[in-house]
Amino acid sequence: MSRELPAHIAAALAGNHTDSAGQAWAGRDLSGPQNPLHAFDDDDGAPDQALTAALTGLRGVTDELGAGERAVLAALTTARVFIPIVAEVSRQARTDAGLEADTEADMSLVTLSAPDGRKALPVFSSTAALQQWHPAARPVAAYAARAALAAVSEGAELLVLDPGEAMTFVLRRPAVWALAQQRDWTPSYEDPALAGLIGVVAQEDPAVLSVGLRPAAGVLTRAADGTIVSGGGPGPELRLDLRLRAGLTPEAVADVVASFRSKLLGLPEFVERVDSLDLKLLR
Repeated sequence: MSRELPAHIAAALAGNHTDSAGQAWAGRDLSGPQNPLHAFDDDDGAPDQALTAALTGLRGVTDELGAGERAVLAALTTARVFIPIVAEVSRQARTDAGLEADTEADMSLVTLSAPDGRKALPVFSSTAALQQWHPAARPVAAYAARAALAAVSEGAELLVLDPGEAMTFVLRRPAVWALAQQRDWTPSYEDPALAGLIGVVAQEDPAVLSVGLRPAAGVLTRAADGTIVSGGGPGPELRLDLRLRAGLTPEAVADVVASFRSKLLGLPEFVERVDSLDLKLLR
């Protein structure tokens, strides 16, 4: 996460009651067709109702994981979210008294570091959620698809919705890319085209008897109250159940598994559709 703002900058932002010409902001109306600042002039900062409904529908349901995650992504295609922006000092100067003074500050996106080291972009469904998470951050309203584009441009593979709230949803790389491109998305564990691709690779090795796709344990997560949430978890997304021919030595098993994984990771279509993989051997 980005570092906190220096105290004097935070205080200056909090006390900024006039514009650069010294005219008070109070009592001025900058909305309407004469002052089209952005597409959200009348936005009250409340959560998008369709998105809230989709997220609520994930609670306590564990038998329709893909449907729940698809519903959240569908809601995000038209939802407005808030991206946190913070000021970071970009230039300092020494005063006549010998003190260091900050002379310039840049506004930048806040990013997070996921447990696996990947970069993630936090977004918020409401201004209240953002301010509770980072009081010094400025909320920038944007359609979620635009936020996904920002994530891609920043090299972030994950979009984290409402971190710090009672319920946090993690949108993984394939879904982030789909949202950014405004196209449909199917979870990898429900993707028939992906299953066919993996099946072809499995048939190339006579030691592989079968392979099955299912959601990995990381798809599920828990809300702050302990309720199981059927989607949006940060852990492994796709589980492959691999059944091998009996009688293989431990060394042979290791070689088959390594070869199978290597072939999959060498397929661009597999890499594009799968965010994280958990491979399990079955007897």
